[in-house]
Amino acid sequence: MERKALYAGSFDPLTNGHLNIIERAAGIYDSLTVAIVVNPQKTGFFTVEERVEIAREVTKDIPNVHIDKFSGLLADYVNDNGFAAVFRGLRATTDFENELQMAQMNARLFKGDTETIFLMTDPKYSFISSSLIKEVASLGGDVEGLVHPYVAERIRDKLNK
Repeated sequence: MERKALYAGSFDPLTNGHLNIIERAAGIYDSLTVAIVVNPQKTGFFTVEERVEIAREVTKDIPNVHIDKFSGLLADYVNDNGFAAVFRGLRATTDFENELQMAQMNARLFKGDTETIFLMTDPKYSFISSSLIKEVASLGGDVEGLVHPYVAERIRDKLNK
């Protein structure tokens, strides 16, 4: 039986911190789905379709990673797809407090034995957030090394339009 895991987020944009979690989670489970959360009340830097395409491109060399998108409750998506685990990335203690509250609510909503697994991002990426990447890039700063080169290229293209 294939052990499936999920790593969900807005990934707007996908950072090297996210990619670090994806690579490590993919090494633990047979299959890892990276799911882009669709929030119709938010206007993203990248469209959902662009984020899906970017995630596919930067994870194309990780054979057991699949990209998807969903809207609504995470628990519904987990229950509908039979994930054994949900990965959450942590950068600092403030992340832990927020993520713990969400994990406890999800544990109540998950059907079956789905576990939430917290992974600390590599310390060299602990200060990176998607919001910070967007802010730095929009002000003309260099985001090389903080995002995959393909993501940096897509950010530059978006800002130059």
